[in-house]
Amino acid sequence: VYRQDRIVLQVVVTGVGCTATAFALGYFFSQAKPDIALNAGVAGALDPLLSPGEVVSVVRESFADLGAEDRDGSFLDIFEMGLLSSDTLPFKDGVLSSPKDVLQTGLREVEGITVNTVHGCQSSIDAVKLRYPEAAVESMEGAAFFYSCLIAEVPFLQVRSISNAVEPRDRSRWQLPLAIDHLDAALRQITDSFT
Repeated sequence: VYRQDRIVLQVVVTGVGCTATAFALGYFFSQAKPDIALNAGVAGALDPLLSPGEVVSVVRESFADLGAEDRDGSFLDIFEMGLLSSDTLPFKDGVLSSPKDVLQTGLREVEGITVNTVHGCQSSIDAVKLRYPEAAVESMEGAAFFYSCLIAEVPFLQVRSISNAVEPRDRSRWQLPLAIDHLDAALRQITDSFT
C-alpha cells in the first residue's frame, strides 16, 4: 500500500508456505518499499473461542516447527538448539512482533504460530498448544511475512479469517467461503480507512 497523493494497492500473491512467502516478499521489497504491507489470509483456530468467519489481527508470530526433534520426541526450536540467539534481529525473546503504531483495525489482536505442516492429529495439537499456550491461530505463512517485513523495515499488518478449528482433521467442517467473505469485508473496511 502506498499513501502519497492517492492510495495505490499492489497485490502480491505469495503462494502457500514460508518459502514462497519469504521469496515473493524479498523479491518485491528489492524493487519497491510500500508504506504498509498487509498480509491477508485464512487460519485455523487454536483458541476454541474463535469462530469460523471471525477476522483477527495477528500481532505476534512464532515459527512453531523450525528446529529439531530430540531423542525423547520433544521439539527443540532453533534457539534451544543454539543456532540463533532468541534476541537476534528481528526476534525478541524468540518471537516476532508487529509494530504497534501501524494501523488500528478494531479487530481482536491475537498471537499466531506458523507451521509447515498444519496440525490434524490430537496428540500433536495437544503438544503445540502446550508449547505455545498464548497462540490463538495457526497459519503457514504468517511468521515468514513478519520476518520479511521486519528485516526490510516495512510497516505491516496481518489479518486472518478463521476457516476452521485446529482439531483432528475433517475438511467437511471447514468453512472457507464464510471465512473468505468475512475477510473480504474486513479488508474493505481497512483499505477504506487509508483514505
